[in-house]
Amino acid sequence: MSTLAAELAQQPAALPPADALDRALRNASPAEVIVAALQAVGRERLALVSSFGTESAALLKVMADVDPSIPVVFLDTGWLFEETLAYRDTLIKALGLTDVRSIKPDEQALSQQDPDRELWFTDPDACCRIRKVEPLARALKPFAGWINGRKRFQGGSRTDIPVVEDDGLRLKFNPFANVSREDIEAIYALAKLPPHPLVASGYQSVGCMPCSSRSSTGEDARAGRWRGRAKTECGIHTMKMS
Repeated sequence: MSTLAAELAQQPAALPPADALDRALRNASPAEVIVAALQAVGRERLALVSSFGTESAALLKVMADVDPSIPVVFLDTGWLFEETLAYRDTLIKALGLTDVRSIKPDEQALSQQDPDRELWFTDPDACCRIRKVEPLARALKPFAGWINGRKRFQGGSRTDIPVVEDDGLRLKFNPFANVSREDIEAIYALAKLPPHPLVASGYQSVGCMPCSSRSSTGEDARAGRWRGRAKTECGIHTMKMS
């Protein structure tokens, strides 16, 4: 084999168009979307990103039923609740997940940009960038596609998310785009999944400690995130993960 032929053989196969996949999977079940994701990008090139938050177990359960060895990327920001870290460990054992990768922010970036750990208050977008966006971008470099748990019923910028979208160099799969809150509850009940420990305390959505608060009855599920600010997303879903 010539040198050029060898180089071409090592290059990853071209990804199918996101819009074509989205049309084909518009009415597919979450499990069918994950199977299609594996077929589209290849077994070694797909990861799932999970916060191990209040609804995360449902998607992780569906993924585990398809293939529990799919890499799961977990962003350990340094500001997470101890309950979330414990819940991660509980679900790894309960679901038989075999490749959960806890990713942390760059220590040099933290020491230079957030030495006093007050960036969450003075500039929450910058805090999310160095603790979530940049670490995730690094973690996703080996992958051609990633799965996340956003749902349209969560509202805001998530209301119209497709099932599959273009994410720069990767495909981004949203298997739960079409599910309802009742669907999520049914998955938990059927599989007897343990709830996140903070749900009983009134947290409907859990992220970093300083930027998460309890929600009142009737509030949007994500109302407790960055309460009192215009901010509604950390940034990993509002910019391309090139």
